[in-house]
Formats: sequence, C-alpha cells, structure tokens
Amino acid sequence: MAVAPRGETTVTPPAAASAAAIRTDEPTTDPAANAATADTQAPAPTGLPGNGDDDPDERTAADSAAQGRTHAASSPAGARFTRPGGMFSSLRVRNYRYYFAGQVVSNTGTWMQRIAQDWLVLSLTGSPLAVGITTAMQFLPMLLLGLFGGVLADRMPKRRLLIYTQGAMGLLAAGLAVLTVGGVVTPYYVYAFALLLGLVTVVDNPTRQAFVSEMVGPKDLANAVSLNAANFQTARLVGPAVAGLLIAAVGSGWAFAVNALSFAAVIGGLLAMRESELRPTAPIAREKGQLREGLRYVKERPELLWPMVLAGFIGTFGFNFPTLLSGFAHDTFKVGAGQYGLLNTAMAVGSLAGALLAARRGAPRLRRLVGAALAFGTLEVVAAFSPDYWTFALLLMLIGVFGLSFNTSVNSMLQLATDPEMRGRVMGLLVLVFTGGTPIGAPVVGWVTASYGPRLGLLACGLVSALAAAAVGLVLARSADLKVRFDLHPGRGGRVVAVVPRTVAPRKSELAAAC
Repeated sequence: MAVAPRGETTVTPPAAASAAAIRTDEPTTDPAANAATADTQAPAPTGLPGNGDDDPDERTAADSAAQGRTHAASSPAGARFTRPGGMFSSLRVRNYRYYFAGQVVSNTGTWMQRIAQDWLVLSLTGSPLAVGITTAMQFLPMLLLGLFGGVLADRMPKRRLLIYTQGAMGLLAAGLAVLTVGGVVTPYYVYAFALLLGLVTVVDNPTRQAFVSEMVGPKDLANAVSLNAANFQTARLVGPAVAGLLIAAVGSGWAFAVNALSFAAVIGGLLAMRESELRPTAPIAREKGQLREGLRYVKERPELLWPMVLAGFIGTFGFNFPTLLSGFAHDTFKVGAGQYGLLNTAMAVGSLAGALLAARRGAPRLRRLVGAALAFGTLEVVAAFSPDYWTFALLLMLIGVFGLSFNTSVNSMLQLATDPEMRGRVMGLLVLVFTGGTPIGAPVVGWVTASYGPRLGLLACGLVSALAAAAVGLVLARSADLKVRFDLHPGRGGRVVAVVPRTVAPRKSELAAAC
C-alpha cells in the first residue's frame, strides 16, 4: 500500500515491498519502535458500531486532501499493517457500512437471478451443457476484455464508475424479467443477456475490488475483503432458497424482477457516502502501454505471479458449480428446484463460515493460500463419490469453507502487495484469470457432465485444482528456498509441521517472508 500511518510517510527499498506488505507479525528488536507500534496494534473494539460518530478514521476534507497528496508518493512497502482489530473492525468506517448494507440487498438479488437463470435454461433445454454455455457467455467478456476493465478502473473515479455499472446491471435484470414474465424468452435471449451482463462486469468487478481500499485504508483492508465475502455468502444463504420458492410459485421471471429492484440499494449506499472520508487514488492519465505495464508489474513479482497462476486453475476448473450442481440435482439425485437451491445454500453455509474465520485473521500468507486450494480440490474429489444427496450437501459445506478461504486470501494478498496506482490493473488481471477462464472451463465441464455424468465432471475439477495447488506450492518453496519440517516432538510452542528456510540465508528472503 502507499499510505503510512497518518502524518507519516515511509519509504523502503522496492526489493522488500512484498515482505513489508504481506508479513505483518515480524517482531523488532528496537524498544522504541516496539513502543511506537504498540498503540497502532492495540486491539480495536469488536462488534457492530452504533452510529457514524464511532468511526476512528473519520476525517475532514482537509485531512483527506493531505492524505491524497501522500498516497501517490509512497510505495506498498511504506504501509504498516496492524494486527486485526476484530471480526467486524472495518464496519466502524461509516462509508463502508453504507456500502456493506447496500451489498447485502443487491447480492441477495444477484443470487436469486443466478439460480433462476440456471433453472430457466435447464427447463427450456433439459441440458446441463446449455447451462454451461450460459455461464460461458456471461464470463467470455472477462476473458477477452478483463485487462481493459482494470485499466479503466485506474483511469476513472471508482465511486462514480460503480454507480454507472450497477445501474446498467439493474436495467439488464429488468429486461430479462419482462421477457420471461411475458412468456417470450428463449435460450438465445438468455445467452444474449448473459453476454451483456458480462460486458458490464468487465468494468464493475475490478473497480469494486479496488474501491475497498479507498473506503477503509490498509489497516482494515484484509478484514473488509473477508466481510465482503461474508456478505456475498450470507446473501447466498437467502437468495437461492427464496429463488427456489419463487420459481416454484410464480416462475423465474419474478426472481429477475426482484434482482432489478435490489440494485437501488447499492446505488443508494454509494450516493450516501461522505466523499471527504474516502481515500481516493488519483486517476492515472491516459497513456499508451498501460495494459502491458500492468502485466509486466505482476510478472516481475513472484508473490503476485504465482497466486495469479493458481487462481487461474481454480477459477477455470474448480468453481464450475452452476453446471455441476444442476447436473447433480437433475440427473444424479433427481430432485427439484427446492432441493437444487438447498445445495447452493449448503455451500453458502460453509463459505460464510470460511469468510468469518478469514475476517479474524491478519494479512494472508502464501502457505495458507496453497493449503486452502489443496484442501478445496481434494474435497471436490471426495464429493464426486458421494453416495447420497445429504452426504453431498455436507461435503459442499466443507468445500465452501476452503474455497472461500482461498478466494479472500488471494484477493487481500494481492491488494496489500500492490501499488495504489496499479491496483485496478492487478485486480483486473485477477478477475480475468479467476473468472475469465470460465468460458473455457464451463463448456468443457458441461460437456463432460452431459456425456459422462456429474460425478466424473466434479472428479476432474477436483483433480485439476489439487494438482495445481501442489505444483504451485512446490514452485514457491523452491523459489523461496524453503522446506517442510516434520518434528514429532516439537516442544512447548513448537509445531509438528512447519515451513522453514532450507539454508540460513534463503535465496529469496522477501518471497520467503510472504510464504
């Protein structure tokens, strides 16, 4: 990050950027420094705030202007990331509370539309492959244009850009609702609306990711990312269940209509924010080569590159649940819309638990990222052999825990280790590799599911995810000169399994610190 504690700007060598940005628990031998940092690392009050006056980061417009002047001048290594201040610490920030509340409503509508859209296509065609094509159409723009969305996020004021994109999504949901309720919808209409939604998402997604740091700052960034995920998964608990009931009662079209109305909540939250309390990054001027600059920036930093690679494999193959779950519900367990919605709810319960656990932790580590991906893939392999519906639902909960842990870890890790003026492009690249691979993975998984059954489709997804996690873990360990140490008698405070340097002075000390 680029912001040091208020009133202070520090500069560290670029080579140490990733270690300073990601590793937050290193002790110092300087007593004065320890005393100076004691206050900044003191636990903050936990729980939900009572009103806007309890925001410790509220500032005047003059304070914000001063903050903006120092923001662009410093580097990620200059930020000091404190220990987590509680599971809900970022909700003390007034602007983030407005954003969070609007997202609760909007995310619920989004999940209702997702379930209704998948079930509508399945009802119209009877084919899991058609569901995979719909998903591919929605994410194809991200594959083709995802990097350009990140560039736009860096070039334009993010709050204003989000108001435009959220409004466009609401209009698209309303259009699909009219066609469906009117009885004239066809699979090709659904494909077209999915493609248009994907075009808006190209800009909306990296902008939303990068906007979090402008609301809460570096101290609470990891917590806010985790709470955003918890917000999304809480909506996932409610949305599919309500969608299932609504589809059974009046049809899919009304679920689309509810989603269209839900966007008013997030737009209202954005408009209600106090602009003086934001920490905006100055938009970059339009120049040639900015997209290539973002790619080069990631390529030269292994602590950014390898999480991106792993996210690409997990996103392309591991997270094809719309295709897989519809296949398990329709073909394997032969259940209806209500039970199909319950499978999504079961996964959301696990994902919510994973998000809340992540909110209590500090800045993520690469070993946690790799471990979560490995557990995620392994559990998918096990779930492919589930003997009955309820065993499968239970395993989906565990898959949700580790899948969400991976998702939040890679998001907050990349944001914390990235310069503010590059954050939109880095997050655009993350969105591209994580969701942009869906147009490749979804049709392939849909074809395997349609041809050989959902079990083999899930088995293949789990194997790819687990093998990718193991390979990236080995590459990181070798690059950072680390090894896994097993000690059956660790002693007091020791660990049975620990990742330690292979030599006294590791070849890549900054990467070793990130691991």
